[in-house]
Amino acid sequence: MKIAQEKRVVERMIRLYCRKYEGNSQLCDDCKALMEYAEHRLSRCPFKDQKPTCRLCAIHCYKPQMRERMKRVMRFAGPRTMWYYPWDALLHIYSELETLIQQTRRVTR
Repeated sequence: MKIAQEKRVVERMIRLYCRKYEGNSQLCDDCKALMEYAEHRLSRCPFKDQKPTCRLCAIHCYKPQMRERMKRVMRFAGPRTMWYYPWDALLHIYSELETLIQQTRRVTR
């Protein structure tokens, strides 16, 4: 998944979480900090455009506290993304399947 696409998906998921789960009309300070942190980490990703989805990545680059917060966001916003941003959700699923296939091929060789 390309880094720019991943950033867009993460931003949309955080905004969806903040709006629908927390009930904020504007992005709250905690969600804003999480988004900035995620964008910073994605910008420094060593895999660049070969980056797998975060769930399947071999390197977990988030600090434990931020990783837990992002997991909460993903658990809530992930399933709902299909309704609000279907194209992004499908691209994310496709990217994850592609990564799984590549990993399977490496193991079987």
